[in-house]
Amino acid sequence: MNKKILNLALPSIISNITVPLLGLVDVAIVGHLGSAAYIGAIAVGGMFFNMIYWMFAFLRMGTSGLASQAYGRRDLKESSLVFVRSVGMAVGLGFLLILFQSLILHGAFLFVRTTEEIKELAGLYFRICIWGAPAVLGLYSYAGWYVGMQNSRFPMYIAIAQNVVNIFSSLCFVFLFKMGVAGVALGTLVAQYAGFLFATLLWYVYYCRLWRLLDFKKVMERNALKSFFLLNRDIFFRTLCLVAVTTYFTSQGAGRGEVILAVNALLMQLFTMFSYVMDGFAYAAEALTGRYVGAKNLNGFKRLVRVLFAWGAGLSLLFTVLYITGGKSFLALLTNEEMVLNAATRYAFWTWCIPLAGMAAFLWDGIYIGATASRQMLYSMLIASICFFVVYMSLRALIGNHALWLAFIVYLLSRGMVQTCLAPGIFRRIS
Repeated sequence: MNKKILNLALPSIISNITVPLLGLVDVAIVGHLGSAAYIGAIAVGGMFFNMIYWMFAFLRMGTSGLASQAYGRRDLKESSLVFVRSVGMAVGLGFLLILFQSLILHGAFLFVRTTEEIKELAGLYFRICIWGAPAVLGLYSYAGWYVGMQNSRFPMYIAIAQNVVNIFSSLCFVFLFKMGVAGVALGTLVAQYAGFLFATLLWYVYYCRLWRLLDFKKVMERNALKSFFLLNRDIFFRTLCLVAVTTYFTSQGAGRGEVILAVNALLMQLFTMFSYVMDGFAYAAEALTGRYVGAKNLNGFKRLVRVLFAWGAGLSLLFTVLYITGGKSFLALLTNEEMVLNAATRYAFWTWCIPLAGMAAFLWDGIYIGATASRQMLYSMLIASICFFVVYMSLRALIGNHALWLAFIVYLLSRGMVQTCLAPGIFRRIS
């Protein structure tokens, strides 16, 4: 079991670590341009896209669960149908986002309080990067399908290639052509389409035989599409809760000034690094859970859960130690602004709590996705979101930005606890 998990998790971890590098490269580049406003603009612009794209997280989650269960049943025809439906829908939704970009940007700024300088720079970043929406959503579908097919190596290859292109192009646009925030956005855009084209090439070379198995009459079959949307309805509403928490977190930081906004953005990079490592094991959980559910293998599933949580506990302790001993040095790599670094030290201890508080939530998410247990995912996220807002609203007047971080820790912890309580329902489904 360890071998199966690691064969899926390690490539996913590598690819997931490279994903936040897209954001880290952007933050690191603008962090050395001489103003906290640049960091804040990237944080706000990045938050907009997180808010938007997370709304469509079902494209990856639903695809992964359905593809892995089809794989467990050895149903390649169904796997091909899942792929075409997901990628086609993703690209179409991406073009709709481009069409309505002005409306989306205007609506986003209604919920975010910030300075005029940051607003202008973040708007520029958004208007360039939004053209990458079809590629980004398409990559969601590709990643979900590849993982569902027990192939986590291809998402790794795609992520590495995407980041190489992003680093090279962003550095050229910013420092060679002196384009500032616009250069960072253009570098990101080029990298997104490079990743999508590479994903398509890999599918054509290694999976094009599935095209012959495809029954085009069933691609748009009403019942199949209805089932797809019903499955992902709960994931969509779950994602709305996640977006609400994330958006509110960033907006509250923005309302406390440029320095606090920059501090929260930098500290969240530590959470991001942990989350993407844990998501590597969550992706392994998706693939293997779906496989065991499709094959009705209860004993294999039970062993999977035990081994996953053993890995989760060990990694959580490791990250806690790393954050305590090296967190400040890591932040110094991202910015040389002394005011921002000094302010960050007052809040850094909250990041020490993140690994142990959030570990269970990440692993259960993977298991629930593989089992297509979307309703349970919704319940846990809803309760956790309520806890977040209750804690922050109760304490913000007393401890300010510390209340925001405490609420975030409670949010992570309560999410995992609720998922643990609901987990027996998944075991009963397989038996």
